[in-house]
Amino acid sequence: MTFRRSSGVLLHPTSLPGPYGIGEIGPSAYRWVDFLDKTGTRLWQVLPLGPTGYADSPYQCFSALAGNPYLISLDLLVEDGLLKSTDLEGRPEFPEERVDYGKMIPWKVDLLKLAYRNHKRTSLLSIEFEQFRRENKDWLDDFALFMAMKQAHGMQPWVTWPAAQRDKQPQAITAFHAANDSGIIEQHAFDQFLFFRQWIALKDYANQKGIEIIGDIPIYVAHDSSDVWSNRELFQLDEVGQPIVVAGVPPDYFSKTGQLWGNPIYKWDLHAQTGYVWWEKRLEMVLTQVDLIRLDHFRGFAGYWEVPATESTAINGRWMPGPGKSIFKQLEIYLGELPLIAEDLGHITPDVKALRKAFNLPGMKIFQFGLEGGNDDPFVPHNFEEHCVAYTGTHDNDTSVGWYRNAAPEHQTFANYYLGLDEDSTDAQIAWRMIDRLWQSPAAFTLAPMQDLLALGTEARMNYPGSTSGNWQWRMKTDALTDELAEKLKNINLKSGRSK
Repeated sequence: MTFRRSSGVLLHPTSLPGPYGIGEIGPSAYRWVDFLDKTGTRLWQVLPLGPTGYADSPYQCFSALAGNPYLISLDLLVEDGLLKSTDLEGRPEFPEERVDYGKMIPWKVDLLKLAYRNHKRTSLLSIEFEQFRRENKDWLDDFALFMAMKQAHGMQPWVTWPAAQRDKQPQAITAFHAANDSGIIEQHAFDQFLFFRQWIALKDYANQKGIEIIGDIPIYVAHDSSDVWSNRELFQLDEVGQPIVVAGVPPDYFSKTGQLWGNPIYKWDLHAQTGYVWWEKRLEMVLTQVDLIRLDHFRGFAGYWEVPATESTAINGRWMPGPGKSIFKQLEIYLGELPLIAEDLGHITPDVKALRKAFNLPGMKIFQFGLEGGNDDPFVPHNFEEHCVAYTGTHDNDTSVGWYRNAAPEHQTFANYYLGLDEDSTDAQIAWRMIDRLWQSPAAFTLAPMQDLLALGTEARMNYPGSTSGNWQWRMKTDALTDELAEKLKNINLKSGRSK
């Protein structure tokens, strides 16, 4: 991917508008791409697209390779003949501006089951489905089995299953197949087929319009995932599959006690011995879904914060050496030029900077951080180098309006000076002056969350790092994409030389 001067918007598909309780990759997603096209915006950034588990977080998925079935467009299933329009009637009362996962999930799962039954009855899409199963057998079989077994055990974590199933003993797997209708497993494979069929079509549509999608790979995977269950030898686990040490970060900007993510940590020496083949397949799969990858917690490849699994906070951890250059050399051999953005925020040491520069990966800049640091701060736009990706804020930050309204007086004073604001400034002036100032910077890529384009406050924040409830819920209203907004974004793209 070429790092030429461009702009983009950060908007996860769950945040798209629509009547079915969660954003979907159907008609509203196509309208979104048309909006980006009309405004000359080249980049659409999303969060991880996997099937969400703990706390509905896209960074805690049941698989690093699978797609999120909750994103499947019901309207497109009607077009395919897998559902009838009447099947979508009588739906629950869903809130417009947030996802109510507790209400949405059971309703949508029932409809996906109905779509599968209709597929079996009519053989609609059978040839395409079988081809998808063959092409993705390496990960799909394990994932579908894992999800079926979770379903059989009331969605409990795999470490709580009977020992033989927990340990994936062949006789236990054979017995599970024999004791259960094959459709229970095949349903999960079919959901994946539907997700990828719809998502790849949407990506192709965007690419045809000159829009490229930035995806996201978390460095770690969830413990309760098919990845860990199927590849226990690659992680630091005890004899029953529980983590010995877990991932996190020490106390930082976001949390005084650090962030205890709880993800198991890799046996990096074993990954190296296998030629990082697990990582090769992971990136290869994600690159079928997106054009460029934001590699979350890049600093963990240089050195990572390891916390004993018995700890309740991330304070009592230690720094451990990561795989360093060896993994990226191997990925470069396998993939060619690395289509990666290094998320190099947090406690960044010289070895992290050296690793990023060794592979010419652009790092990230967060404008909000710069406004808390002053004129000489590296995150203030006039100090950016060209080879970087700059944001007003990300999904982990408050919105720009929320940041300004809640800022310490000295930070607000600097923001007033830097952005030409005062106590009478409107929310729209705050958000769009930040966008305008960022767009004028030397950074090759500049992006803003959709909440900033809409000048929304803290109520629209996507995530509070370190918290496990109330996150990943924000959605924009159906009437948000106005002609006025499109003209505003188009003009700022033209003025800053970023229009595609």
